[in-house]
Amino acid sequence: MNIPTALQPLIEDGIVDRVLRQLKSGKEATVYVVESGGELRCAKVYKDAEHRGFHKLAQYQEGRRARGSRDARALNRHSKRGRQIQESQWKTVEVRALQRLGDAGVRVPRPVGVYDGVLVMELLVGDDGRPAPRLAEVELDREHALRWHALMIRQIIRMLCAGLIHGDLSEYNVLIDSDGPVIIDLPQAVDAASNNGAFEMLARDVDNMRETFARAAPELLQTEYAREIWALYRSGALQADSALTGRYVDNDGAADVDAVLAQIEAARREAEARQRGREEAEAAERS
Repeated sequence: MNIPTALQPLIEDGIVDRVLRQLKSGKEATVYVVESGGELRCAKVYKDAEHRGFHKLAQYQEGRRARGSRDARALNRHSKRGRQIQESQWKTVEVRALQRLGDAGVRVPRPVGVYDGVLVMELLVGDDGRPAPRLAEVELDREHALRWHALMIRQIIRMLCAGLIHGDLSEYNVLIDSDGPVIIDLPQAVDAASNNGAFEMLARDVDNMRETFARAAPELLQTEYAREIWALYRSGALQADSALTGRYVDNDGAADVDAVLAQIEAARREAEARQRGREEAEAAERS
């Protein structure tokens, strides 16, 4: 195939030996299968900011610090330099998150490095030796749904214990390799301690996993892990192996009707957004 412009410098520098094919293209990046260092790997080419479809970027970047006061001022002013810094952060935060989460025992692809803004990483494969499919592409039965949901809750907990929240976790950024679910796509990863919207994003990740797996195991709809996990985290008691019940009781006892209605409305909006995402992903694959 023709070598994409973004990968040409990696070919010239000997980081990539050969570009084999495009694996997928999404709103934030295009991923290619490449030969690198004698292995098959992925090369993730991030799209420029004006071509990315990621919503509410500022919400995800809250709490990220610039390296110096000059950079911090540029970010605050949204100047040209500030936009360049923001773009650089977007392209480097994923490899740092992958390294951090891998060290914490989270199932993520092994990163090789970022070269000229391109992330090179491990190629995940399924039982058939082909590139691992997305969770959205796998037909679930009840047994796998229950087992993989439990595994994903543990992965989310491990991430939080490492100080990070995915922030955009769905069936489209979980791959199923030969050993089960693997979390991908982390350029928007949120610092749990410094982002004011951390719980909201954690709850969205947990609820997305619940609703995905509940299609094959409806009993999962009765679970409420997000508030239980967050309460343990806020109290400093959360551990990778913390015992969970899947239930949460508000110690205040009183029902907050407005909060419940707001949660229902938020769930409705999220469902609509996921449906739009599925339609856009299907349209992109057909094109």
